Amino acid sequence: MRLRHIEVFHAVMQAGTISGAAQLLHISQPAVTKVLQHCELQLGMPLFDRVRGKLYPTPEAERLFVEIDKLNRDLVSIRRLAANLRSGESEQVRLVATPTLGAAVIPHAMAQWCRAYPQANCVLATNHTREIVSALLLGEADLALSLQDPRHPGIKTEVIAAGPMVALCPLGSPEAAGEGPLPLDQIRSELVALPGDDPLGSVVMNACEAQGTQPAGRLTVQTYQLARSLVEAGLGLAIVDPFTAASADRAKVRLRPVVPNLPVQLYLLTASNAPLAQTARRLVKYLSEAAKQNLENL
Repeated sequence: MRLRHIEVFHAVMQAGTISGAAQLLHISQPAVTKVLQHCELQLGMPLFDRVRGKLYPTPEAERLFVEIDKLNRDLVSIRRLAANLRSGESEQVRLVATPTLGAAVIPHAMAQWCRAYPQANCVLATNHTREIVSALLLGEADLALSLQDPRHPGIKTEVIAAGPMVALCPLGSPEAAGEGPLPLDQIRSELVALPGDDPLGSVVMNACEAQGTQPAGRLTVQTYQLARSLVEAGLGLAIVDPFTAASADRAKVRLRPVVPNLPVQLYLLTASNAPLAQTARRLVKYLSEAAKQNLENL
């Protein structure tokens, strides 16, 4: 039996008449009659006895109806699920980001997404890029944000925003008193540094060496957020990504782009073999918009 046969048979069994089935299905009576006749022809047996305009199911039809009724309930559930998927109201999205992006980009994006899709669910987590890659490959996350391209064959990357690294200069420092971009060889304050194995920390150190300078500093931190907090406390100058810089307290620090320009890209990471669902793609739109809004606040 074809799907249309099943729908018509089920409606006729429920209504007991051709006209009643037509009303249930929102089609014409001749259409119901034609489909029902074709169904009986394919099965090679009558399903109903016709008596004075009424249809009485045969014993074979009664037995068929038990199974078809189960199938019809499944079809209703499938249609409801498809509608929910189309509207993005039933899926759970699992998003993981590095700590900096979790604090700087995600909150505004989630506010927009939650207003747009009040019935959708999202599980949020923060981790470092190496652990993020593992989560994506193991199917424990659907999408992720990082400032690092892991260059892994199982990970698909997409740049959704980009901006320059920025010097966070504590107010009262000589760097905060200057104007325009800050040349690396003019840094006099102690540097709150990122570790040498950090991708952005490595970029800063390599750029300083290329300029023939090595800023002094006693503090090394693991996260850009901690670097920002230490600068806000007056403990030195830090060179951070633009998203961290945008969230700095302007009453305590001054932002200056550095020279030479050190570009930073924000990557959307997904598993290569797991395309994003509709709901997740909509979240990406809000994440991209929030990241670009951060850049506009520099």
